[in-house]
Amino acid sequence: MTAALPLVPARSALVLVDLMDRIVALPLEPHKGSEVLAVAEELAAGFRSAGALVVLVRVERPGVTEQPPGSGLVQGLYQDGDLEIVKRTIGAFQGTGLDDRLREHGVTTLVFGGIATNLGVESTARAAGDLGYDLVFVEDAMAALTRAEHEASVKLDFPRLGTVARATDVRFTSG
Repeated sequence: MTAALPLVPARSALVLVDLMDRIVALPLEPHKGSEVLAVAEELAAGFRSAGALVVLVRVERPGVTEQPPGSGLVQGLYQDGDLEIVKRTIGAFQGTGLDDRLREHGVTTLVFGGIATNLGVESTARAAGDLGYDLVFVEDAMAALTRAEHEASVKLDFPRLGTVARATDVRFTSG
């Protein structure tokens, strides 16, 4: 892993994928859901303090009248000024208006965390890369159903798409 380049708050957004009670509660590897959530909450607080955008993505199952219990964001995660995106596919860009909202805010760099590393996070990141965003992946702010799935994304795929870092590497600069 390499240290993330310093981020410019006005051009950066933290994108946290599927931090919902029913997903955080799953048996996850290599980090427990509660650990991912704690790191994500610290990152979100840092982004908000720096004046950077926090994007909270959650999934809803299409074609059902009622979502399963635990389908909302973990209580307390959303704060005033955050952007909540509801997706109905694996990734967060298809049919959500996310790209337009990010561009309205002047965002050019996305910093990712969430569950699952190899599904919602990676799918969203691949679309973001195709749209020209610079990408940073916070390894300790994500997890998957198995260690192998997490590590395949973090060690093989993400380094080809952007920068892999740990939460302690995420820093802001002026500019």
